[in-house]
Amino acid sequence: MNAAELPGAVWRKSTHSTPDEGDCVEVARAERVVAVRDSKDPDGPVLAFGRTGWLGFVAGLKSAR
Repeated sequence: MNAAELPGAVWRKSTHSTPDEGDCVEVARAERVVAVRDSKDPDGPVLAFGRTGWLGFVAGLKSAR
């Protein structure tokens, strides 16, 4: 999937991103998915998660702290 397949998606940058270094992750809610992309490549590939997958992904990130 790529960003063009998510028309109207509103992308938000993570508050943990460091804009000066360019290491930014962006997230958008779409009709049936939560999408994640690299802000350096906005037209590039997008990871798309269903609700259950997204909750598992976030839980994994939190447990890795």
